[in-house]
Amino acid sequence: MATPAGYKNILDNLTTAILVLSPELAIRYLNPSAESLLETSLGRIRNLTVGSLFVDSKRALESLHATARTGHAFTRREAELTLQSGSRLVVDYSVSAMGNGRGDILLEIQPRDRLLRISREEDLIAQQETTRILVRGMAHEIKNPLGGIRGAAQLLDRELTAEDQREYTRVIIDEADRLRSLVDRMLGPNRAMRMAATNIHEILERVRTLLEAESIGRLRFERDYDPSLPEFPGDSEQLIQAFLNIARNAMEAAFENRPKGRSAEPPTIRFRTRALRQFTIGSRRHRLVCRVDVIDNGPGIPADLLQNIFYPMISGRANGTGLGLSITQSVVGQHKGLVECESEPGRTNFIIFLPLEEAS
Repeated sequence: MATPAGYKNILDNLTTAILVLSPELAIRYLNPSAESLLETSLGRIRNLTVGSLFVDSKRALESLHATARTGHAFTRREAELTLQSGSRLVVDYSVSAMGNGRGDILLEIQPRDRLLRISREEDLIAQQETTRILVRGMAHEIKNPLGGIRGAAQLLDRELTAEDQREYTRVIIDEADRLRSLVDRMLGPNRAMRMAATNIHEILERVRTLLEAESIGRLRFERDYDPSLPEFPGDSEQLIQAFLNIARNAMEAAFENRPKGRSAEPPTIRFRTRALRQFTIGSRRHRLVCRVDVIDNGPGIPADLLQNIFYPMISGRANGTGLGLSITQSVVGQHKGLVECESEPGRTNFIIFLPLEEAS
């Protein structure tokens, strides 16, 4: 056995993730909490070098080797780990010498993702509420004078007899209508939600069908669905539009990543669904939540734009209106859910959380 029986029973029952490393930094032991956190088992990674878990492996290994030599403990905040699934995890970790005569090292890991996610969600929800108040106020201030301008142009149009002069009043009327339409789109859906039993996979399949028709077969779709997800109360029409806004952006981004050889990956969108239990969205804890990932292999979203993409009129494309994601966040918010985004070159992931229970 790699670990003395005297401490193994204690470590097995801790809720903190614990790894025991050899002086050469090979993984000798994981407790069950570490297996759960790292989404693996001791049998799969026993004797692997722990550096494979760290994103900044060089810095981590230097510090761990120093502890192995000197026995000095240290703690590092907000380090990033790479899981075997390819996902990443932000953690705090502490390292200390075990003093068991063999030079083993004890690595204690505390996940930070949950705290960071809650903080990020609170910021997103506050941003969404601020945006809603701003847009409503702006819409009121724009629509009132706009109605007066349009009405005056209509009256003037009736008084004019020369066709060339009436052409100008019609331009005013048409532009006033266009601005009103833009303001209405910024406000999002103007009807009450029609809640009914909704299947998330039917929503995604409808979106996929629409995009397949638009892309004329040039876009590859990958589906990774959790068939155990139950139906939930939702407005299917509004949810289709919300997911379509995200998926269309993903399609446009994927087409920017055109293949340059036989081995290059074609433009691809991946739909993935998972069930999350006892999951917190904002300040409310939900018994069961659906997580939907819409992943594209496009060039990614610039870091300076990523923090603001859910604001109206913010777009990374010259021909974009910047309204789609704002409307999507509003629709998902009305379903008591939330939309997040993670992006890096070659991979952008929009993550949608929807409670699978009656919204209150």
